[in-house]
Amino acid sequence: MSKLKQLASGWRGICLVAITYVYFLIFAQFAFLHRLATLGIADTHLKLVMASMAIGGILFSLIAARLQTATPPLSPSARLRAALILSAAAALLTLLPLNLFASLAVAFLIGTGLGLLTVTLVTHLPTWLGPTDPILQVGLGTGLGYFICNFPPIFAASPQTQSFIAATLCLLGLFAVGIARPMQPAAQPQPALPPPARTLSFPIVLACFTALVWLDSAAFFIIQSTPALKAGTWVGSAHLWLNGSLHLAAAIASALLLRRRGIGVVLSTAFLALAIACLLLLDPNRALLASLFYPVGVSLYSVALVAYPALLFGPATLSNRAHRAGWIYAIAGWIGSAMGIGMAQNLRHVPVAFVAIAGTVILGPQISHLTIRRSRELTAVAAILTLSLLVDLALRAHHTHTPPLSAIERGRRVYIAEGCINCHSQYIRPNSTDVLMWGPAQTIEELRQQHPPLIGNRRQGPDLSEVGGRRSPLWLRAHFYKPRQVSHASFMPSYKYLFQNSNRGNDLIAYLNSLKSPTYPQHIQAEQAWHPSAAAVASANPTTGAHLFANYCATCHQSNGLTRQTWHNDFKHLPPTLSTGSWSRLQPSDTPAQRQHILARIIKFGIPGTDMPGHEYLPDNDVADIALWLSQSIAQPHQSVTNHTTTGELQ
Repeated sequence: MSKLKQLASGWRGICLVAITYVYFLIFAQFAFLHRLATLGIADTHLKLVMASMAIGGILFSLIAARLQTATPPLSPSARLRAALILSAAAALLTLLPLNLFASLAVAFLIGTGLGLLTVTLVTHLPTWLGPTDPILQVGLGTGLGYFICNFPPIFAASPQTQSFIAATLCLLGLFAVGIARPMQPAAQPQPALPPPARTLSFPIVLACFTALVWLDSAAFFIIQSTPALKAGTWVGSAHLWLNGSLHLAAAIASALLLRRRGIGVVLSTAFLALAIACLLLLDPNRALLASLFYPVGVSLYSVALVAYPALLFGPATLSNRAHRAGWIYAIAGWIGSAMGIGMAQNLRHVPVAFVAIAGTVILGPQISHLTIRRSRELTAVAAILTLSLLVDLALRAHHTHTPPLSAIERGRRVYIAEGCINCHSQYIRPNSTDVLMWGPAQTIEELRQQHPPLIGNRRQGPDLSEVGGRRSPLWLRAHFYKPRQVSHASFMPSYKYLFQNSNRGNDLIAYLNSLKSPTYPQHIQAEQAWHPSAAAVASANPTTGAHLFANYCATCHQSNGLTRQTWHNDFKHLPPTLSTGSWSRLQPSDTPAQRQHILARIIKFGIPGTDMPGHEYLPDNDVADIALWLSQSIAQPHQSVTNHTTTGELQ
């Protein structure tokens, strides 16, 4: 029998490993999350749903280990079939319209199926593998699983299609399980184990797997939730074909390393690749380079995650193998993944300090072993490195240190890293309505001076070229915290995390506040001449104006307004409650038409130098409706014609 035919004899095991990875990656990590988003489940509710999945996965990873010694015994094939049916059912249920409670139940079912599937498959994997080179067969199955996930038509498919594909593969897995012929214990393959000196204890391996899954999950979430990084790694067929090929090649290389060098070398190599990827992701401009290291690191440790509990325990009982597999997938797989995603959600990057800690955990045993065997060589290398470092420090002392970046410069980097350019332009089109709405247009020469230019190619939000002259720092902060609270119907996500445990939010505000041209004061003069169209004024409806006021203005200008209450102590002057009382910007001598014109201009363009924003995007009809309602609802104009800075001033 040729080598190829010998490997093909284990096609059942290869298929089952590939199906398990495809189900977890393309469905549990992609399709299910996207489906929840379309159902409107987000923020706290999304965390509850994902916690339900993790609880199911942890619980049934441990239960699956105990089923090995259950009475009466249940055959491995029956347990694996049950796990595949549960997983397929969970994927099909996501095609239905789900509420929060149903989503929690489906998430728990997904975790249940995966916990039972992974532990049962790994414990009895030799049953479905061929007699020759089972570790290489595991590598092939893992690589094919990742390759299928990166196949462009599958990766870019809708969540419903991905869910259906995952369910179909699980049902096809029943075919591989059903016709498997369990081997007798004596005939089970005996993999070539690494030399005893390179074998790591189970607690160390468990800690290494946990650190690697933590890094992987954090990097995955950061890439997936950052448009600039996602565009440089997973967008486009070329990227996907490259990722799939790297996954497949790295998985096969991992199997060869496991067979020849042992688990320690594979885990160390996987860490180095993931660490480099995480550090490169700190700079969005290096996303493409990070995309080369990330799939290599993931596939290297993913093969070991299957092969270690299935084949590298040496002479161990099935019960012992099952319990170790259960602990690995419960702690490293589920808890490690949850911790990585949580860290990415809170910090939006992988801290260098955490990479160093993970490196200590994973590389420590290898370095210790190497130190004992190669002490003289390492001493010489350390001396050379120390001397090189001293020379480098001496040379650096003769050069001028690069001055630290200003808050504006740091904020511009945050603007780029967070992908703001994907929704906001910084280009006011000359001789268009842009000039009235957003401010004076820049010249081509001014645009060329930007490095890199941030013109943007589409607008899902307003242009930001002159935002520093149109919005105050307080308004920007409130908008970053809760966009829809200060900008009705906005679909911009919250960026509150930028202000937590870092100064990135303040830097971004400093940058946006700097976006105003020297000619903006002259533009304000042009705004003073604006008035709504005669048709809009003639058809103004105060009832409609009251409704629009509740949507766009009440958050600051009612006593119980949410923005007013949240930022009460931060306003330059507390906004007045416009539905009652007097107001200093209207005078007794103003005619009704003058009052409506003053109100309309302030609604449209705000009050420069204050926290009062404009509503440049509102059409004339809406502005006229609000102005009419306000002119009727404000009881009396303010009696003083000189004091315009009281706490009753509109901000």
